[in-house]
Amino acid sequence: MENFIVSARKYRPATFDMVVGQASITNTLKNAIKNNHLAQAFLFCGPRGVGKTTCARIMAKTINCENPTENVEACNECKSCVSFNESNSFNVHELDAASNNSVDDIRSLVEQVRIPPHIGRYKVYVIDEVHMLSQAAFNAFLKTLEEPPAYAKFILATTEKHKIIPTILSRCQIFDFNRITIEDIAKQLQYVADNEDIKTEYDALQVIARKADGAMRDALSIFDQIVSFAGNKVTYKAVAENLNVLDYDYFFSMTDHILNGDTTEILLLFNEIIEKGFDGAHFLMGYAEHLRNLLVCRDPRTVNLMEVGDSIKEKYTQQSQKSHPDFLLKALDIINRCDLSYRTSNNKRLHIELALLQTVALLQQNQQPEVKAAPVAPPKAPTVTPAKEVASPAATQPASANIVSGEKPTETTDKPAPSAPPRPGKPASIKINKPQVEDDEKKKHELSETLISEDRPEESFTDESLLNIWDKLKNRYKESSVTLFTALNTHKPQTGGNNIIEITVDNVIQKESIFEQKPEILSFLRKNLNNYAINLEVKITDNPKIHKAYLPAEKFQKMVEKNPDVERLKNDLDLDLIY
Repeated sequence: MENFIVSARKYRPATFDMVVGQASITNTLKNAIKNNHLAQAFLFCGPRGVGKTTCARIMAKTINCENPTENVEACNECKSCVSFNESNSFNVHELDAASNNSVDDIRSLVEQVRIPPHIGRYKVYVIDEVHMLSQAAFNAFLKTLEEPPAYAKFILATTEKHKIIPTILSRCQIFDFNRITIEDIAKQLQYVADNEDIKTEYDALQVIARKADGAMRDALSIFDQIVSFAGNKVTYKAVAENLNVLDYDYFFSMTDHILNGDTTEILLLFNEIIEKGFDGAHFLMGYAEHLRNLLVCRDPRTVNLMEVGDSIKEKYTQQSQKSHPDFLLKALDIINRCDLSYRTSNNKRLHIELALLQTVALLQQNQQPEVKAAPVAPPKAPTVTPAKEVASPAATQPASANIVSGEKPTETTDKPAPSAPPRPGKPASIKINKPQVEDDEKKKHELSETLISEDRPEESFTDESLLNIWDKLKNRYKESSVTLFTALNTHKPQTGGNNIIEITVDNVIQKESIFEQKPEILSFLRKNLNNYAINLEVKITDNPKIHKAYLPAEKFQKMVEKNPDVERLKNDLDLDLIY
């Protein structure tokens, strides 16, 4: 039976062009060889599996090649290249500093440096894990490293540059190798799979690349492991099962349940995740990244910031359209705070379940004003005779007075107008398991269309009367929706032509919050101003007047500006801000 060679060795790069993810370094080395500007010592540093030792070997082979190509690559045909490929070159010496770290080992190396090469131009010494050398060995190596013979070149490689003494660093040209990107690793894995006649799913290769954490060698080792498990067909499901990776589908399902307000399914799904052996901290980290991706993919310009496959990107894009940015930000903040306090919690499972239910409560708070405060009487108007329609404002005055006085929506719902009796069987409040988002949106749309189409009065109004009604309007949302209250309270409304009321806001989130409540706002303004031709126009200001305080430090600074005694109290009691 033929001996098996692991992919990390079989597909180890043999030329500079084959090195993955380090184009800036390989181009620099090729130009140095081409222009004969080679330093006497190089230091290759970076994390594991990114190509440090590989580049050192390729460089040692290339500078001794007798017939380099126009692209500054070894020819693989001359005596020097053949001997290097057969691992019997006398011009390239590799030293493992982890096991040869004494002064005597360095003295032996210095003695070898005195002997010139028999074949080729240079003798190259590759010292791997050079940070393992002792202090005395470093000192013994200094003189030779600074002034070696013209034919001697030293290439030092390390994963811990901070452990190398400054006198060594100052004598070397330093090249910092970066972690290989997930995209580059996935492409290399696809190249290996094609050569081995292995069918793969690109999403599966993305998971392997993510698990490798920027190391090409680790990615190839994991790939061999998956092939041994799944055979010649590497699927996303097989990779997730073998590597014990939390599947994307769990996060998409969890978000769908939260958006639907289905607390039962949320708890059951989280229980399934725990029973499969996943740690709670692992789930929190993955779900926080999921919410971040939903925010990122709302704008086509930032979709490429997600390091996932195209099919997963499409799923993120579809789900992001169902999620309001304000909800995603608040949910991400809840999950992040849960992650920070997870280790100190005594009941870790309850800690996560509570955080998930809090995200559901965010949606409930946003939906309650939309359902409870929406007027029901106007859609009934087409069935009323014209004679009675004139008297309708007086008949509905008590209900309008409640709205204008700024009372809470729950009070108006408990006492509906006589012309709109409550429908039998409809609950008075929202159940978190069965939110009525789609029905509410449909009713608001029908309400807006009815108000526009009906023959209603169009009395003129002044700026003063508009401001009086506006104060009562914004106070309705002071408790129920902070975002909408801020949007209505920041700038004064302006009257335009053709019964247009112009509203100025500071950002997109405020604009979207107004559009969500637009039918309700229009209904309120039209009734109280007795002008049913009113319409709204929302625009974002280029120069916000004030800076909103979001962080605890900013809120504290605002308090100090209003009352300096607050800071004195903080200093006297030696208090700290809680983040």
